[in-house]
Amino acid sequence: MNQFVLQPAFILHLRQYRDSSMLVDAFSQEQGRVSLIAQGVRSAKHKTGRLLQLFSPLLLSWQGRTELMKLTHIESGGVPTLLFGKALLSAFYLNEVLVRLLQRGDSLPGLYKTYEFTLQSLSQSVNISSVLRFFEKNLLIELGYGLTLTHDLQGVLVDPEKKYLFTPGVGFKCLISGVVSQPCFSGASLLALHHACFKHQHELQEAKQLMRLALAPLLGEKPLKSRECFI
Repeated sequence: MNQFVLQPAFILHLRQYRDSSMLVDAFSQEQGRVSLIAQGVRSAKHKTGRLLQLFSPLLLSWQGRTELMKLTHIESGGVPTLLFGKALLSAFYLNEVLVRLLQRGDSLPGLYKTYEFTLQSLSQSVNISSVLRFFEKNLLIELGYGLTLTHDLQGVLVDPEKKYLFTPGVGFKCLISGVVSQPCFSGASLLALHHACFKHQHELQEAKQLMRLALAPLLGEKPLKSRECFI
């Protein structure tokens, strides 16, 4: 039987199960995404079930032999992140994307740190769009689909004054001339995304469009519920 003790983790998704239990999707720093059954945590007699909250750092212990393992212990791992309004909706977006894209058991400690940092940034930042683009860019890198934002397909440095066509899984092609039906992006926007430094609103808008295109093949055709809100 596999046993894991006091693993740093965040809850990505919770579902009620039977009379007093919960099904838990958690993102562990060392074990990646794990699916757990938390027995009796909805009972008033359960001492630590109230700790199972989204966006709160936790220390979890679990054991089992299958993909669905038994949660055996819950401790607080720090101060919960306070999120409101658009920041809260954005955090739900992060969780939904991670549930959709993470394979169970894939250890991604770098992505865990990115998620943790992004939650803190959402609670403090007035520029939520910039924070989300940071997360999406690093998510692609951690999953092995990182974008080369500084060079085009020919290996030529991106020119901030030029426009580029993007093909998911392939890269950027410099637009020489003419009108095209597919979206194109300014070199300035690509470099702004690379450096995580947006000086103009149109750069953020293009970065948002680019991230949607890059993530689309991975997310599949089913719409994200959180994105329907405003992302």
